[in-house]
This record gives sequence, C-alpha cells and structure tokens, in this order.
Amino acid sequence: MNESDPHDHQLRVSKIRNGTVIDHVAGGQALNVLAILGIDGAGGESVSIGMNVPSDRLGKKDIVKVEDRELSQSEVDVLSLIAPEATINIVREFEVVDKLRVERPERVVGVLSCPNRNCISNANEPVDSKFDVVDDGVRCVYCGAIVREDIADHLSVA
Repeated sequence: MNESDPHDHQLRVSKIRNGTVIDHVAGGQALNVLAILGIDGAGGESVSIGMNVPSDRLGKKDIVKVEDRELSQSEVDVLSLIAPEATINIVREFEVVDKLRVERPERVVGVLSCPNRNCISNANEPVDSKFDVVDDGVRCVYCGAIVREDIADHLSVA
C-alpha cells in the first residue's frame, strides 16, 4: 500500500492489548462518551479517540478506545441513549473476545440527575433517580421532566 497515495483512506489507529473499543458512535459524540465513562484526563486512563471518521453506516462516526477497562452495564445503558448504533468490543491480548450491540433499556436508575430542581430525586432523600427511556430521550419517573439532547450533562455518577 502506498502511504503517500491521497486516495488511501484507511484508518490507522493502534490496537489495544486489553480494554474496550466503542465503535459506531454518532459523529461528534465521543466527548459525551468520555463523560459517561467519567474520563476527564485526570485519572490517567489511556484513551484513543477518532472523531468524524468516514462510515458507510453512519456517514461519520466516532470511535473511542479505552485501555484496561471493561464497561459496566449501567455505563452501557446510558451510552445507548446517546449512541444507539454503537458496538462494544471487549479486547483481551489484542483479540476481540466479545462484540456487543448496545440496547436501549426501558429504564435507567441512579445514573442521571433530574433537571427539575424541585424533583424528589434532587432532595436530600434516599431516592435513586429513575428515568423511563422514551423515543426522544428520557422521562423522570417522579416528576415527568424530559431530558433530550443533553443527556450526558445530567450524569450523576461516573
């Protein structure tokens, strides 16, 4: 392959030994994926990001690779809200050992905060936030507030 060929559009991102590759994320959403995973650069995680990479399926996509970490189910559940087309690849010793499509859950519990300041889930009560997943976002079970595009801004845990 001629590396100087301007028609050579192959993506060249190094493989990871162990960890998670989150592929087929809608273009421009990689930073929200990092927010869901609680990655802010201060924790020392090794992360590779490809943003607005050409994709036959999505037009443009983002890819996030996180070394030495496998996602929890609650992380995958919230991830599915902002990246419903994503695939999760679990990598061990440079090999993909599991490939999963995210599935939108019916409800997410304890991972988002309600935007309604007067909601009981924001009071000093021992109540976990609960959101039903609806077509265009999530709806608070307690007060009915709806969160749409800015779901990552309402994360309550990382």
